[in-house]
Amino acid sequence: MKKTFWERISDITHLHRRAAFSDLPNPDVTTSAFLELARNRYSCRSFKDTPLTDEQIANILEAARVAPTAANKQPVHVWVVKSPEALKKLKGATNYIYGAPVVFMVGADSDAAWVRKYDGKNGAEVDAAIVGTHIMLAASALGLGNVWVGSFDPARIKTDFPETAGYDIVCLFPVGLPAADAGPKHFFRQSFGEFASEI
Repeated sequence: MKKTFWERISDITHLHRRAAFSDLPNPDVTTSAFLELARNRYSCRSFKDTPLTDEQIANILEAARVAPTAANKQPVHVWVVKSPEALKKLKGATNYIYGAPVVFMVGADSDAAWVRKYDGKNGAEVDAAIVGTHIMLAASALGLGNVWVGSFDPARIKTDFPETAGYDIVCLFPVGLPAADAGPKHFFRQSFGEFASEI
């Protein structure tokens, strides 16, 4: 019996089971520029203090601005935290800035979001996550390190940043020149057979 695509990929990954997912021989997957970017991007937790340029910030924001949102409602706002004063305030809400010169703070407005009619599921947080993913990949495409931070005190952010009123902060993205390579944990991935299924 001929094996499915996923079964063939699973065989390869189980046979080799290497730590570096990108090193696995895989004749059925064509490597694209995007796939290389996705594989090479990692959660950077150590940054140089080199400032980002206005052009770099604008490029990342444009990638975030054009991100898809449910019904194109765009219930999301991004704040660029980069002044020494603002970064100091943000450090009061999280220990995970890692010395980055800029933090992109993503908020969602549930009142402005699409709502699924079947069960009332609000799409604001998902939309913010999509915008955040664009931020990470755009930063990586520019050669900048980045990390998704979900550990922060939202009440402290609301108090210290009144500009965020009306939005729930969903995620923070410290961005800058990386001062460290990916840790070994980054390269461990599930096999195709574990990760995906045909139905």
